[in-house]
Amino acid sequence: MRRATRDDVPAIVALLVDDPLGATREVEGELAAYLTAFEAIDADPAHELVVLEDNGEVIGTLQLTILPGLSRGGALRAQIEAVRIASSRRGQGLGEELFRWAIDESRRRGAVIVQLTTDASREGAQRFYERLGFVASHVGMKLPL
Repeated sequence: MRRATRDDVPAIVALLVDDPLGATREVEGELAAYLTAFEAIDADPAHELVVLEDNGEVIGTLQLTILPGLSRGGALRAQIEAVRIASSRRGQGLGEELFRWAIDESRRRGAVIVQLTTDASREGAQRFYERLGFVASHVGMKLPL
């Protein structure tokens, strides 16, 4: 596992596309917007985009963001986003490895809670998160703009 670099962006986008929902909303061949987003993520120390690599091949990714807030006594919270494991490598414990890293890194950076959202249609992902100790305690809402 390592911090992602600009050169990893095509592989990360391929992971986003290699997903039933991502296939409908990501555009693998047009990288300009993804590269711009990567530069913003990489420049901000509150964000960390990581990749999981095996023999030089990017096989997983996630983004960790540390958010300051006034609630919970001014506590930091960690947000996990864009978790993907290559479809050919799922079921091998790699997602758990990514999450263990993210949880440990969140704790190291002072966060008191880790949060995420998942699409309601991802029942398998929900079971996975619950197995890791996450609780569906809130209802997530989104407003497309």
